[in-house]
Amino acid sequence: QVQLVESGGGLVQAGGSLRLSCTASGRTFSRYAMGWFRQAPGKEREFVAAISGSGGSTYYADSVKGRFTISRDNDKNTVYLQMNSLNPDDTAVYYCASPALALTSPQSMSAGSRVAYWGKGTLVTASS
Repeated sequence: QVQLVESGGGLVQAGGSLRLSCTASGRTFSRYAMGWFRQAPGKEREFVAAISGSGGSTYYADSVKGRFTISRDNDKNTVYLQMNSLNPDDTAVYYCASPALALTSPQSMSAGSRVAYWGKGTLVTASS
């Protein structure tokens, strides 16, 4: 059974930084893309970033490009989201996500329909 557990959320002032982590278990981590989505209060869940199984390919939402960086450590079964220059619009619950199929591309994860597994989420609050 695949499990995804996020950590690293918290409260930060606008302009600050946070790093989220997601540790996966239940299958061969390096075979699968991983991604991050977020859901702000009163809004639908939206794509943030995704990374291929090898870590060689990444894809970002336009709203975070240049500020957020996704990476992974396959030895630790962990994916990270480094978030810099946070602003109040980034306030949301952040979810780790992974597809059902190996070799799913990071770009194809952005629609959300390819995601089969979700973490429970971690809250990020950026105050003005």
